[in-house]
Amino acid sequence: MYRLNIKKLGFAFGLTGAIIYLGCMIVMATAGQEGSIIFFNSLLHGLDTTSLIRMDVPLLEAFFGIVQTFILGWLIGACIGAFYNAQIKRR
Repeated sequence: MYRLNIKKLGFAFGLTGAIIYLGCMIVMATAGQEGSIIFFNSLLHGLDTTSLIRMDVPLLEAFFGIVQTFILGWLIGACIGAFYNAQIKRR
C-alpha cells in the first residue's frame, strides 16, 4: 500500500485553506457587503450571514487569519496523513 508524505499532505491542506481564505477576501472586496451576504448565504444553504459579515477587517487581522488558516490546515493534513499511514500494514 502507498504511504503518504505527511509534510507534503499537510502543506497541501494548508495551502488549500489559505487559497480559500484569499478567495473569501476577494469576494468581500469586490462584491461589497450586500453581495457578500448574498454569496455566503447561498454558499451556506441559506444560513443568514447578515450579522456575521464584517467589512472593516484590518489588514493585520486578515494577515493573521490567513496564517492561522494555513497552520490549522497543515495540522489537519498532517494528522490525516499520519492516521492513514498508521493503518497501513507494514511488510
